[in-house]
Amino acid sequence: MASLFFLFFLFILPFVVVLLILTVIVRPRPVRIPLKGRHVLISGGSSGIGLALARRVAAEGARVSILARDPDRLRDACDAIRLATGVEAAAFAADVRDPEEVAHALEAAGHVDVLVCNHGVFLPQDLDRQSLEEIRFTVEVNLMGTFHLIKAALPAMKQRAKESGLPASIAIMSSQAGQVGVYGYTAYSASKFGLRGLAEALQHEVIADNIHITLIFPPDTETPGLAEERKRRPDVTKMIVASSGGMNADDVAQKALHGLKSAQFVVPCNFEGTMLSIATAGLSPQRSYLMAFVEVLGAGFMRFLGLCFQWNWFNIIDKWYTKKST
Repeated sequence: MASLFFLFFLFILPFVVVLLILTVIVRPRPVRIPLKGRHVLISGGSSGIGLALARRVAAEGARVSILARDPDRLRDACDAIRLATGVEAAAFAADVRDPEEVAHALEAAGHVDVLVCNHGVFLPQDLDRQSLEEIRFTVEVNLMGTFHLIKAALPAMKQRAKESGLPASIAIMSSQAGQVGVYGYTAYSASKFGLRGLAEALQHEVIADNIHITLIFPPDTETPGLAEERKRRPDVTKMIVASSGGMNADDVAQKALHGLKSAQFVVPCNFEGTMLSIATAGLSPQRSYLMAFVEVLGAGFMRFLGLCFQWNWFNIIDKWYTKKST
C-alpha cells in the first residue's frame, strides 16, 4: 500500500509543481473589464458579428458607437439596436483604410473605453490568380485599418484609463485563418496573422496604462459577407474547409464579449478554435494559470494532431491536382 502511495505521489508531484510555478509566472494578471456606463466603439458594427456585439454591450448598459462605411446600413443598425435594447447608439461613417477619416470619426465619438476592431474583408483566391489590387485591399482593410483605429483611439484611451482608474480594452477580431494558413487564403491569412503580432507587441506597450488586449478567433460565421465569399472559394479550399464547423454571428458575439470582459488575450469561439489556440499558443500572453497548464500539457499532442490535419490537407490537394491533370 505504501509503495502504491509513493508511486502515485511521484506521478502527481511533477504536475503539482508545474501548476504552482504557473500560478506565479503567468502574465498579465487576471482582470475584469466593466462595461456599464462606459463607451464601447465597434468598427464593422453595421452588420454581422459587429452588430450582434453592439446589441449585447448595449444590453449591458454600455454607451455604444458603431463605425462602418455605409451610412444607410449604419442607420438600419442603430434602429435594430434601439428596437432590441432601447439604447440609442451613435453611428460614424468612415473607411478604415483612410487614417484621416478614422481620426475624425474617433474625435467626434469622444473618448473610448473599449475599442472593438471588428471590420474585415475576405476575398479568397489562389495567389497567382488574385490581383495585387485585391491583395492590397485585403491588407489595407484588415491590418492597416486596425492600426488606424488603434492609433486614433489610443492617446485618449490612455488618459481616460489613468483618470478613471478603470481598465480599458482593445479587442481585435481575427479569424481561425489567422492561426493556420489554408489553400486560397493567402492574402487573408497574411492580414489576419499580422493582427496577432500587432496584439502581442501592443499588449506589452499598453499594460502599464491598464489597457488590455483581446484577440478573437472566430470560425466561418454566418454573416452577409460569407455567402459572397463562398462563391469565390477555390474548389480545393471548399474541400479542405468542408469539415470545419461554422457559427452564427450572435454566438460568436457572446463568446467574444465573455472573453473581452475577462480580458482573455486569446478567445477561441468553438472546440476547434480551442484546439487551435492550444496548438498555436507559442509565446502569447496568458492570464489563466489553468489554461496555461492545459497548454503546457497539450502542446505535444496538439502538434501531432496538427501534423495529421496537414497530412489530410496535402492529400486533398494532391488528389485534386491529379484529377485535374487527367
